[in-house]
Amino acid sequence: MAVEEEGLRVFQSVKIKIGEAKNIPPYPGPNRMRDCYCTVNLDQEEVFRTKIIEKSLCPFYGEDFYCEIPRSFRHLSFYIFDRDVFRRDSSIGKVAVKKEDLQKYHGKDTWFQLQPVSADSEVQGKVHLELRLSEVITDSGVISHKLATRVLECQGLPIVNGQCDPYAAVSLLGPSRSEAKKTKVKRKTNNPQFEEVFYFEVTRPLSYTKRQFDVEEEDVDKLALRVDLWNASNLKFGDEFLGGVRVPLRALGQAGVHDAWYFLQPRENGGKTVKVEELGSLRLNIVYTEDHVFPSEHYTPLRDLLLQSANVGPVSASTAHILGEVCREKQEAAIPLVRLFLHYGKIVPFISAIAHAEVNRTQDPNTIFRGNSLTSKCIDETMKLAGMHYLQVTLKPIIDEICAEHKPCEIDPVKLKESENLETNRENLRHYVDRIFSVITTSGVRCPTVMCDIFFSLRESAATRFEVDQDVRYTAVSSFIFLRFFAPAILSPNLFHLRPHHPDPATSRTLTLISKTIQTLGSLAKSKSANFKESYMAAFYDYFNEQKYADAVKNFLDLISTSGKWDQKSIETPIMLKEGSVKLTIKRVDGKGSKGTKGRFMIKRAQGRNRFGMKNFKKRWFRLTNHEFTYHKTKGEGALCSIPIENILAVERLEEESFKMKNMFQVIQPERALYIQANNCVEARDWIDILTKVSQCNRKRLSTYHPSAYLNGHWLCCKLSADAAPGCTPCTGGLPANIQLDVDGDRETERIYSLFSTYMTKLIKMQEACGSKSVYDGPEQEEYSSFVIDDPQETYKTLKLIVSAVQTLEQQHTKYKRDKFKKTKIGSQEHPIGDKSFQCYIRQQSESSTYSI
Repeated sequence: MAVEEEGLRVFQSVKIKIGEAKNIPPYPGPNRMRDCYCTVNLDQEEVFRTKIIEKSLCPFYGEDFYCEIPRSFRHLSFYIFDRDVFRRDSSIGKVAVKKEDLQKYHGKDTWFQLQPVSADSEVQGKVHLELRLSEVITDSGVISHKLATRVLECQGLPIVNGQCDPYAAVSLLGPSRSEAKKTKVKRKTNNPQFEEVFYFEVTRPLSYTKRQFDVEEEDVDKLALRVDLWNASNLKFGDEFLGGVRVPLRALGQAGVHDAWYFLQPRENGGKTVKVEELGSLRLNIVYTEDHVFPSEHYTPLRDLLLQSANVGPVSASTAHILGEVCREKQEAAIPLVRLFLHYGKIVPFISAIAHAEVNRTQDPNTIFRGNSLTSKCIDETMKLAGMHYLQVTLKPIIDEICAEHKPCEIDPVKLKESENLETNRENLRHYVDRIFSVITTSGVRCPTVMCDIFFSLRESAATRFEVDQDVRYTAVSSFIFLRFFAPAILSPNLFHLRPHHPDPATSRTLTLISKTIQTLGSLAKSKSANFKESYMAAFYDYFNEQKYADAVKNFLDLISTSGKWDQKSIETPIMLKEGSVKLTIKRVDGKGSKGTKGRFMIKRAQGRNRFGMKNFKKRWFRLTNHEFTYHKTKGEGALCSIPIENILAVERLEEESFKMKNMFQVIQPERALYIQANNCVEARDWIDILTKVSQCNRKRLSTYHPSAYLNGHWLCCKLSADAAPGCTPCTGGLPANIQLDVDGDRETERIYSLFSTYMTKLIKMQEACGSKSVYDGPEQEEYSSFVIDDPQETYKTLKLIVSAVQTLEQQHTKYKRDKFKKTKIGSQEHPIGDKSFQCYIRQQSESSTYSI
């Protein structure tokens, strides 16, 4: 989700690899091992959880997480929890990275020391304060000063144990002061409106005779205002600290007035004293990206250059190919290029052009597409995007079965457990390989059209280049569909969204053995057993050394390399699109039996109850397939309710004020709307996206909707009383019908600009290489040898256009940053004062005063 900033869209995303933890402190009981899992949090809002690694003090997670960040945040945090025998979770330690520090760790494997977790350090939110110092003459004629402190409101306070009943404690701090006053408690809100004023006397020395108001410097240095936020608790342990701020009175300045927002801060020395090294450490790889996307017309020159790439001769002189040449890793270039070309329907001609050029440079048919070239990376990325649904249909059921059954499949005699039988294990493994081989080789009709078109192009280029080799037309395709698509998905199903988490070690070993066998079966190599380094694998492969397997592979490859003939939507079997155990809440407008969801727990309003009572909500298990949206009393039970996908008319967010609940959305049907609350903002966005995508082609989709609920006889948004009144707000919609693709062309062009900007020195060096090749016909200089330049003159022309387009966009970004810096007001609601920005605020106020004078 983008945040609009003066005509600019800002996107935030984060990609995290959670590696492993080490040196976790042992459990204090006789069994010293722990069962640990890790969570990813935006501030204190959990958005991802790994699986539990049992009986380990050095748990390996090996899990990846990616999400678009739909809101502002201060910290990206990671918590390690231990689950005890009573299924209670206790925190061991945490890693909290400030948003402004994320770039320090960008793309690097980093070990972070776990820090203690205490209530005093779990702080989020901000507070709005107004301070005013006024001069007062007492009855005795003595001049004194009173400080009026107005606590206006707070936003985004943490929720403690499912509730937030905040109040503020205000104190004036000084050498001999400890006055404290409290606001009223605001019940059941983490965005309290206090609007209370407190007065504190600030007495002047008797020698003070100045008529013009001015605060003496030595007094200011000694006084500060302290505002602490607390959660009023009914528990015997007392109230919980939510955060606080300390405001030195010198913030009042010459005007004697200070009105600002502050980020709440942890209490100093609030937590227990724990040596950091005693808590262990966590290995993470964090890639945080912030894209600032201008209106579309700004990208026209660069976008046009990119989209013309397939028509440039030679293709090595095209803008897209040059991007692959200058990037450090081909993958960097492939990701935005593929998404951009898919968005504009140009992916097949582009990949056909670069693949044809690569085939013509290949001398040995046995090495075709074996390197990490731009061609191979672009095809990999295309398969991941266009083929994800195909993978779900083909592999997910059998992968789920393998993970659930835990059948022993180890065939290495050295690794065999005493209780296992080698022949039984071989039979188990053979059974799984046969089934997976069968589902793959009979799935050709469901292969996405765009993949078939690309495979057709690869096959034709390879067959033309190596006419003598009869198998090259097959190996050119199998090197992608088996080696780079099916085999990796079997090996690491969590990376391809076939499983929520990395499999346990035994299952992972089974999948490794299956993946190796399937990869070899698909390779059509002349000597099969020679492909295995391990003798036990060569012996196992003898089971499959039959012509029927080779024939099945060739028939499958023939089928998927037939251009444009098959449609992946001709699927009859319901396919599970989303399932899990995340808690959601669901609210229904009436008491009738509507239906809804994807494999998660939700809470459904009971019939005949008071609309706002807690008894109106019940947990339900939800499932979403490509056919229907259902909910169940518990996982595995029959559906209590079902909504056919064709009955979903729109899926939109629901405004918070409807039920005073965050992260709500609505599934609109012909007769009623279903109101649902997700656990967190990322989960809500995921639900809205997947439901919108699967229902995108419905003929009766709405063009308008009501962003608020229908309650008490009228719509809260437009106040119309008719429950069937047409919507008052345009539907967002606009997502492509293909549920794998949700591409913003301008955002991808902005990312490509960022890459060109990053590698500008390489662009300049490539220009120099073109000049060198044009005037010097001798051996190529070593510093230019890494570039593929088939036509120096054409390549130079393209480079000149690229540099011009990138420099124009660079100027736009520079102007935006300069203008934003000028308009940034520290202490505003958008830019609260933090622990390091108070001095910046003072300097900004000082400069503002000087300018005014």
